Amino acid sequence: MVQVARTFTVAKDRATVVGYLRDFANATRWDPGSQDNVQTSPGPVALGTVWHNTSKLVGVTTELDYTLVRDDADRLRFEGQNKTAVTSDDLSFADAKGGGTEITYRANVSMKGAAKIAEPVMWLVFQQIAGKTVRQITEVVEKL
Repeated sequence: MVQVARTFTVAKDRATVVGYLRDFANATRWDPGSQDNVQTSPGPVALGTVWHNTSKLVGVTTELDYTLVRDDADRLRFEGQNKTAVTSDDLSFADAKGGGTEITYRANVSMKGAAKIAEPVMWLVFQQIAGKTVRQITEVVEKL
């Protein structure tokens, strides 16, 4: 399994941060690999909402369907899967000392079948992407 985690602070209140990040369609703005996220379930964003995601990592394009499986004021969790991987993006939120919001971002990827041999390479890729993700989330959220 590939796991990365980063904790950082943004200069926006928690309600604004959570409200924005809970719509996974916005991931195209904050996730360096996401190229397209289309909500495929009807209605407003809520627990169980599904998005079809297209991502490109190290030159490889992949598609997953992500579902919002946890939707709390202090935590969001999106789970995705396709034929070769099961993934999760887990975001926890707390009020930061001195203002703003502390975000802990965790990404997990478990490869399936023959794709498991790629996990060591994917670990390196995700370590690099995690830093970009922190920068992009910070930049996008602080412009809200």
